[in-house]
Amino acid sequence: MGRSRRNKPLLERIVITDMAAEGKSIGKIDDKVVFVSQAVPGDIVDVQVTRKRSNFYEGVPVKFHYYSDIRVTPFCEHFGVCGGCKWQSLPYKEQLNYKEREIVNNLRRIGKIELPEIAPVLASPDEILYRNKLEYTFSNKRWLTQSEMENKDELSNHNALGFHIPGMFDKVVDINRCYLQAEPSNAIRLAVRDYALREGLSFFDLRSKSGLLRTMIIRTASTGETMVVVVFGYDDADIRTSLMDYLVNLFPDVVSWMYVINAKANDTINDLDVSCYAGRDHIFEQM
Repeated sequence: MGRSRRNKPLLERIVITDMAAEGKSIGKIDDKVVFVSQAVPGDIVDVQVTRKRSNFYEGVPVKFHYYSDIRVTPFCEHFGVCGGCKWQSLPYKEQLNYKEREIVNNLRRIGKIELPEIAPVLASPDEILYRNKLEYTFSNKRWLTQSEMENKDELSNHNALGFHIPGMFDKVVDINRCYLQAEPSNAIRLAVRDYALREGLSFFDLRSKSGLLRTMIIRTASTGETMVVVVFGYDDADIRTSLMDYLVNLFPDVVSWMYVINAKANDTINDLDVSCYAGRDHIFEQM
């Protein structure tokens, strides 16, 4: 018989004082550190503990008594659910300050390294649309919002094309718009998703490792060139050809259309054949 699950406490009026790794913030209670997601220094929150250890807690805010003066409104509708962009509630300048402090602290306190004077972190000129590669996951188990859960019987679509929910390998949030990569990334993702739903193509089941559409990689270059790699869970030549032809015609400016058949248990494709369907098998980048 498994161990009985201990009650996880509600910690009231925790003052957030610092930031930690992976976008988590830090508070304290009774000399224990409390790691809190979706909070920033200056917030005062009630925290529902989700993980309890002898010297720290992890939790999520369930009530804000005070919002920090440095807090900003996240610009992405998926913030807080999606696994990426965990710092959006902090201004970019503050993000750099806290990340610099974390690096220096890790080297000095954990690594016991004597450091010279540290130069400031160089800020990126782009706060959004700075990624040149994204990998999207198809899933037949879409992450459902609270309102969708309450009306689950009325749902007709459980498919998603997007990013994994943190800590849940088989749950994917269906992305409407992502601010990580410039167009045509969003347009291609939405076109593939809508075509697949319209044609009744199967989205991958991440538990049973079955389904046709598995992942999709989009790479954009500073030269303006784009490469798309569609990864299928098995090969169906007729369906594959119909989908790829649809995309090639819809996005004539994409210079490289590739596909992979991956029937393995894992998502890596380095050991698989990558086939060129249309255009070149490469794109040019300018450094």
